[in-house]
Amino acid sequence: MGNAEAERVVVITGASAGIVAALARLLDSKGASPALLARRQPELQAVAAASGPRALPIVADVTRREDVQRALDTALAKFGHVDVWVNNAGRGVWRPVSQLTDEDLDDMVLANLKSALYGMQVVLPHFKQRGRGHIINVSSMLGRMPMAPMRSAYSATKHALNALTANHRMELRSDHPGIHVSSVHPGVVATDFGLNALHGGVDNRKIPGAQPVEEVAEVIAEVIEHPRADVYTRPGAQQAVVAYFAAEDMATAEQGSVPMSAARKP
Repeated sequence: MGNAEAERVVVITGASAGIVAALARLLDSKGASPALLARRQPELQAVAAASGPRALPIVADVTRREDVQRALDTALAKFGHVDVWVNNAGRGVWRPVSQLTDEDLDDMVLANLKSALYGMQVVLPHFKQRGRGHIINVSSMLGRMPMAPMRSAYSATKHALNALTANHRMELRSDHPGIHVSSVHPGVVATDFGLNALHGGVDNRKIPGAQPVEEVAEVIAEVIEHPRADVYTRPGAQQAVVAYFAAEDMATAEQGSVPMSAARKP
């Protein structure tokens, strides 16, 4: 990164493990300052300590709007400005549509959708004041292609997140062209995400072809440096989405869909 990039302050939610741990290390190595948000203080402190001297750990529950506002205020008090806000926090649920409860769906909306909305809305006045900024929402391939019936509510909220992201980008385009809004779509990533899903789940790290967290972190870091609207972390993923929606019969496409964990780098 050049001098301007080296001064970047990047707020990242869901920072107690996984993708963000790798992203925070990568950003610090490039001279940026990561502000890391998570609920679990011991894990958050460990990630911050491993990320380098510029990392700022902030204990916050991003499903509470007041916590998100406090986190922004803390980052501003430390660094004076924020350049990038990455909404990465989220949670899964392991149930098909027929078994979902009201509580299941409410939890998914709060964890995966409203938490991102809070981040987008809380940081926006600061970005407008500066005339620039970048919001990155970490979505999922399941937000494009509903390939896993047992992750039905997670998939539904990621579809909704994609809609919010695109609409926010269009909202800001004319009057605030210096503010970028991006979606990033990983497939299966080698983390413990599945084990933390409501009602249990599978260990993503044991799924053949699960993408290393370092590869996903590199994609997000590249989007930070060169903003784009919609980004996939796997080669071939975007083409798979296009083929799915172009299918004459989606039911047939769904029967033949291949999880993106099977798509490896050439």
